[in-house]
Amino acid sequence: MTAAEVTDKKSTGPARRAPKGLPDELRSWIVDVTGAEDVTARQVPGGASRQAWFVDAHGGRAGSGELFLRYDPREPKPGSAFHPLSVEAEIMAALNRAGACIPRVVAAHPTLQAVLLERVGGETWFYLIKDPDEQVTVARDFIGKLAAIHRIDPRELDIASLGPVKTVPEHLDDELAGIRARMGRKSAPAPLLAFCVDWLERNKPDYDGPPVLVQGDTGPGNFMYADGEVTAIVDWELAHLGDPMDDIAWLSLRSAQDPFTHFPDRLADYEQLTGNRIDVQRVWYYRLLAEAKMSTFHDGVDDRRGALVVGSPDAGNSMIYGMLHRRLQIEALGHAAGLDMSRLDFAPEPGDDANQHVFEATLEVLRAAARTAGDPLAARWTKGAARLVKYLKECDRVGDDLDADERAELAALLGEEPSSIETGRAELARRTIEGTIDVGDYVAQMWRSVQRDDYLMRTASGALYERTWPPLTDDHPHPDPQKTSREQQ
Repeated sequence: MTAAEVTDKKSTGPARRAPKGLPDELRSWIVDVTGAEDVTARQVPGGASRQAWFVDAHGGRAGSGELFLRYDPREPKPGSAFHPLSVEAEIMAALNRAGACIPRVVAAHPTLQAVLLERVGGETWFYLIKDPDEQVTVARDFIGKLAAIHRIDPRELDIASLGPVKTVPEHLDDELAGIRARMGRKSAPAPLLAFCVDWLERNKPDYDGPPVLVQGDTGPGNFMYADGEVTAIVDWELAHLGDPMDDIAWLSLRSAQDPFTHFPDRLADYEQLTGNRIDVQRVWYYRLLAEAKMSTFHDGVDDRRGALVVGSPDAGNSMIYGMLHRRLQIEALGHAAGLDMSRLDFAPEPGDDANQHVFEATLEVLRAAARTAGDPLAARWTKGAARLVKYLKECDRVGDDLDADERAELAALLGEEPSSIETGRAELARRTIEGTIDVGDYVAQMWRSVQRDDYLMRTASGALYERTWPPLTDDHPHPDPQKTSREQQ
C-alpha cells in the first residue's frame, strides 16, 4: 500500500537513507516553470517507491513559494496497475479545477516522471489523532470531500488518459482485464489469485448506475488533515472510472490497517451526502477485487505461506503485511460467496524446543541492534529481521502439528496426501477451477489454511494479527462522540 506525502508531516512513515540531492535537470526545470531565481530542495520520507521532495522557490517572478515534488527516476512500466506521474497529474488537475480538495498542479515534466505541486500543510497518519472527537471530525470531513468527488459527473472532468466514460460493467471489465494481463507476467503460478479472478469474472454485480471517478486506495494515509479538517486528498495513481462501491471497498481496506472511527457511521454519512445506498454485497465483491488487484502489483509469488521478497532488506515488514492481505483476501472471497467465515481456535502441540533458546538469543541481539542503530532505516530493517525470527521460532515450535492437520484435510479433499502443503493447496485450486472440487469446500479449506499461516505469524505481526475488515452495518448504532457532545450542550 502507498502512503500520502503532500505534507509538512513529521517523519512517521517509512524511513529513507540520506538523499543525494535533486538532479540538476529537475532543478533547472523547476526554476524555469516557477520563474524563481533559485530553489532549495530536500527529500522527505513518504512517497513509497516514488521520491518526495519539499521545494522552496526564491526570488524572481515567483517571489517565494512552498512546493512539493513527486519524482520517479524510473521509466513507466508498461501494463502497470499504477498510472505514470503525468497521468496522475492530469487527474489531479482536473479534480482541482472542479473544486475538489486536491493540491494544485504547478507543472508536469514533459519527459521525466516528475510533477510539481503546491505544498499542502497537514499530517498524514490517522492513528496520530488521539482525541476521539477530533477523529470523528476529521473522518466525517474526509467522507464529505470523497462524497463531493463522487457527485462529479466524470464526463465533466474530461480526463483523456482514462479514456471515454462508459458503463460501470464496461469499466469493471477493463479492471479485470488489467488484472488478468498482470497475472500473466508473474514469475510463478499464483493458484489462489487465479481462482479469485475466475470467481470475480463469473460473479460480476448486477449494477449499471452512473459511474464515478474511483480514487482507489482511498482513505486514512492518503489524505492530509490539520486543525480538525482535511486539507487535501492525495495519491491518485490507482484512479479509474467505475462503481462508487469500489471506493467504499478501498476505504474499508485502508481502515483495516489504520482504524477509521466506527465504520458504519461513516457509511451512513456517505449515504446521506451522495444518495448512493451502501450495497453490502457489492462492497464485499470490490473488497475481493481490491485484494486481487494488489496481488498483481509485483511479479513475485504472493499466495504461499511466508511469502516475501527475497533480497529485500525490508522483507520482515513486507511479510507481515502480505499475511494480512492474504487473510483479508480469503475472508472477502468467503463473504462475497455467502459462506461461513468463522475464526478457528488453535491449540497446537509444541514440538521439540531444542532450538528455542537460539531463537531467543537471536531476537535479543536484534532488539539491541534496533535500539542502538543511529540510522532510522537500519533500525526499521533490524526490527523487520526480528519479525522473521519470530515467525521461524513459531514454525519450529508448532509448525509440524499445524501442518499435520492441514495435510489430513487436503488428503480428504484430494483423495491422497500431497507431497507438500504448497503443492496440495495448488492442486486444490486447480481442481476447483476445473469444477471437480466444490467452491464452498475450496474456500473453507483455504480459510482454515490461511488462519494457520496467520497463527504462525501472530507474534511477528503484533497488532496486525487482530486487524480485519471493518463492519459495514450496525444493528446497534455506535454513539458518535461529536453528535453526543452536541446533544448534551
